[in-house]
Amino acid sequence: MNDTPHGIRIRPGSLADAPAILDMLDSAVIWMNQRGNTEQWGTTPHSQRPDGMARVERYVTENVPYVAELDGAPVGAMVLDCGPSPQMPIAPAEEPERYIRLLVSDRRYAGMGIGAALLAHAVEETRRVGVELLRVDCWAGGGGELVAFYERNGFTPVSRFLSESWPGQVLARRVG
Repeated sequence: MNDTPHGIRIRPGSLADAPAILDMLDSAVIWMNQRGNTEQWGTTPHSQRPDGMARVERYVTENVPYVAELDGAPVGAMVLDCGPSPQMPIAPAEEPERYIRLLVSDRRYAGMGIGAALLAHAVEETRRVGVELLRVDCWAGGGGELVAFYERNGFTPVSRFLSESWPGQVLARRVG
């Protein structure tokens, strides 16, 4: 496990974490919707989508999941992979990479640095396996707050894309 500021601990995730991750995704949809953002993840909580739980289970079994905990309770999750999702209109890098496929935190703990701690852990894990490139894609709509979050955490925008009507941004960070 990895200790971070505010007593956040990061540990490897597993299939047993899927219900907690699904709850975090649901609360994130509600939180975004309350702030007028209905475009990023829509208005239907993930648990009410036909493939909601199955998708989360795929995240934690087909990729490398990590869970942030505070006082033993899950408060954030991140999933790393070796490239972007095949469903996204993004080409794999021309070199080995680690790709953040999911980053979510429990909005009840907003402002505690959970997302930043998980991103720092992604950097450490990417370095540990001898890879120098860490990438992520995110929603680039609204006022660009999510892109700015990644920029504050050391990522640089590299390309924009449109997935159906969803505006996206790929960001990269060199970790070597």
